[in-house]
Amino acid sequence: MITGVRLIIIGRQGAGKGTQCLRMSRHYVVPHISTGDMLRAAVREGTELGRMAQQVIEAGQLVGDDIMIGLVDQRLQQDDARSRGYILDGFPRTVTQAEALDRISANRPIDAVIDIDVPRDMVIARISSRRTCRDCGANYTAKGEERSPWICDSCGGDVVQRADDTPDAINQRLDLYESQTSPLLDYYERQGRLSVVDGSAAPDEVFARLTSAIDAARHRS
Repeated sequence: MITGVRLIIIGRQGAGKGTQCLRMSRHYVVPHISTGDMLRAAVREGTELGRMAQQVIEAGQLVGDDIMIGLVDQRLQQDDARSRGYILDGFPRTVTQAEALDRISANRPIDAVIDIDVPRDMVIARISSRRTCRDCGANYTAKGEERSPWICDSCGGDVVQRADDTPDAINQRLDLYESQTSPLLDYYERQGRLSVVDGSAAPDEVFARLTSAIDAARHRS
């Protein structure tokens, strides 16, 4: 069995993080820890941190560093993460969170911090072509040859473009992402821990680049 690994994966929305994290999770036999999924699970299960997060969300505010750090700390103490490792997707988002993660993982340090870099225009094109079934949530890619109305193959519902998948909305999200993430990338780059992987190729090629970058980072440490 391939030895486990402890990874942080960073990348713009539309960079293919979800696809690659799933593949790496299977390859290294470690849990893919998406902080969005983890946050929703904590709220659903009614944990103490989940209840705190729900109050913040219902007030229309962003969940703060303290709650997110607490959630991640709890998750990384579970047996699968302690024994094999993990892939963190969506955490850390701030330098404060990164510093906290360094403390949490001090006894089992992070092996690699990977930024999957995809040009902005390619990300916009990818997300702009995304279509979603209004009823079941199935995802499709528009190629300009679809029938109108577009009917979902799975449930027969209407396939539409989400309001936040238009180029203007995507540009706003990317501006916010880059303003928030730039200090985080600088933090890891100053420490010599950041590896940038070109994510604009075909998925198999990107996966090969990722595993190569991870192996190189582990060798350096």
